[in-house]
Amino acid sequence: MSKRTLALLAAIGATTIYGINHTLAKGVMPTYVKPFGFIFLRVVGAAILFWSISLFGPKEKIDKKDWARMFLAAVLGMVINMLSFFKGLELSTPINSAVLVTISPIIVVVLSSFFLKERITLNKGLGIALGFIGAVSLVLFGAELRQDAPNIPLGNFLFIMNATAYGSYLIVAKKLLEKYHPFTLMKWLFTIAVIINLPITLPQFLEIEWTTMPLWVYGVVAFVIVCTTFMTYLFNIFAMTELKASTIGAFIYVQPIFGIIFALLTGKDSLTIVKIGATALVLIGVYLASKKVKA
Repeated sequence: MSKRTLALLAAIGATTIYGINHTLAKGVMPTYVKPFGFIFLRVVGAAILFWSISLFGPKEKIDKKDWARMFLAAVLGMVINMLSFFKGLELSTPINSAVLVTISPIIVVVLSSFFLKERITLNKGLGIALGFIGAVSLVLFGAELRQDAPNIPLGNFLFIMNATAYGSYLIVAKKLLEKYHPFTLMKWLFTIAVIINLPITLPQFLEIEWTTMPLWVYGVVAFVIVCTTFMTYLFNIFAMTELKASTIGAFIYVQPIFGIIFALLTGKDSLTIVKIGATALVLIGVYLASKKVKA
């Protein structure tokens, strides 16, 4: 099997894990683990795993001038991004989260036009507009009466905040990725994230009643730490060694499909006309916004 084929499988694996995570993580919140308690487990677990694997990578020292960018990247990518996503997942539904997280490429295009002075073409402008309409439609009209989704509009808004933070993180971390090995970068970003998240997440972590949790909940917690946090980063890092960034980015279109199918098969969510219409608008918008124009 060629390295390119393995890279494609890695990218598909990461996307599949993300899609499944929407439903699995939702299934244990807030009954067994509250959202911020989950973030404590994610960042601490990932920090330990990345420090362990960094022993097999190069020994690099971070330049003093790069620490400010490292701090900002951690705040965006491992604090605001994670906290808003898991809190949103507690308040909203798996399908809404699977759809709304895909607007990250649109956010990247908008932010790049401001900070990197990249030109927004007609196609990109149309894509941004359609994606925005789809996202707003879910926030305003996607509410349902569900006991496990107490505030869907607020949850959907937090998903958009999550996507915005993640899109900003990609731009901030871009120069760091060009300078440092991914293992070096990830171990320090997650270490910073542990320190910042500690006062926010520790109270809910301490509320977890480990002795009364069913065995399957332990399995979900392990999946979120090892697979959703650690393995997806590893898969994407490997995929980037063989595939273009645009190719990897295209896999974000598949995430809602995996997320929706898994949520429907497990009976954790249902499709509505609003969800179908909003999903179509978001996916078309993301495609147009991220499509490269041929010279």
